[in-house]
Amino acid sequence: MDKTSESNRLWEDRDVRFDVPLSHLKMRPGERLIDHLDSIEDTKGNNGERGRLMVTNLRIMWHSKIFPQINLSIGFSCIVDVTTRTAKSKLRGTTEALYILTRCNNTRFEFIFTNLVTGNPRLYTSVLAVMRAYETTKMYRDLKLRGALIANKTLRLLPLEEVYDKVNGVWNLSSDQGNLGSFYITNVRLVWHAEINESFNVSIPYIQMRAVKIRDSKFGTALVIESMKNAGGYVLGFRIDPVEKLNEVMKEIHSLYRVYSANPIFGVQYQVEDRLEPLEELTVQYEEDDIEITDDNASSDAFVAYYADHNKDKDEEPVFCEKLGLAIENIKEGFTLESLWEVTGI
Repeated sequence: MDKTSESNRLWEDRDVRFDVPLSHLKMRPGERLIDHLDSIEDTKGNNGERGRLMVTNLRIMWHSKIFPQINLSIGFSCIVDVTTRTAKSKLRGTTEALYILTRCNNTRFEFIFTNLVTGNPRLYTSVLAVMRAYETTKMYRDLKLRGALIANKTLRLLPLEEVYDKVNGVWNLSSDQGNLGSFYITNVRLVWHAEINESFNVSIPYIQMRAVKIRDSKFGTALVIESMKNAGGYVLGFRIDPVEKLNEVMKEIHSLYRVYSANPIFGVQYQVEDRLEPLEELTVQYEEDDIEITDDNASSDAFVAYYADHNKDKDEEPVFCEKLGLAIENIKEGFTLESLWEVTGI
């Protein structure tokens, strides 16, 4: 298995992105549309703008109906809190709205969505129910070390998971002396656990595998598995004797990885009562823009409108700015004086 590019990593549930190319709003393999609402206002960043909100098993997406290039992608892994509060909507006035607080790359963003259809609670119920389903299915998507994976010498199976093979006599090469254990190869992940101490284990979902290969080590020929950077960037080594058996195990992992990659299982299961329209009718058509982008990094940062700074009741320590010849509040990490001037000049 060749190295999987980090650009192909699973980002949809782990990032908050603004005004992405329309191609990024398309469902990735394994992503499923769970619910959609056609009359939702982005009250926080685009007050007065009617749009469509879609809930998938990985994220929440919103885009303007008139200008689909104005859009949001909010991964469930970034969501800190979901609640309802009173908001002022240009289209509905003062009304109950859905508040979503997120944290991404050490920055907090706040989103407010207002349902323009009165008496319809689905905006809140769908988002909350899918988020809860996502939270309880992390084992499908996250690499896990020393988890409660084994009970009575048997793998605790996830819903939708099937064991294809169990391989005994697998040495984990993480220590100088090695640890003898067993592999469980399933349709979702690869699990290893030590024979003596079952709590010494690792669960590696196929979605987090960057590379699987055989190479020489100080212990002899070994199976090496590299995880994605966002999964810790681990390099895990295992030895299986004889070498012929090691090659068979690698081929089996490669085969199941290819099957999984064609249609990943993310584990999130939720069904709304109302029948959804076919996905083709909800897909935003991608059209090539005739706009020349002069500098990708010179944008005015659409996320500024959603920035949630809950500590602004406390000012930063003043520092002397040689460019201005004044004492100013210390600029937050990730911003520059020039970028702040660009924001104020919008």
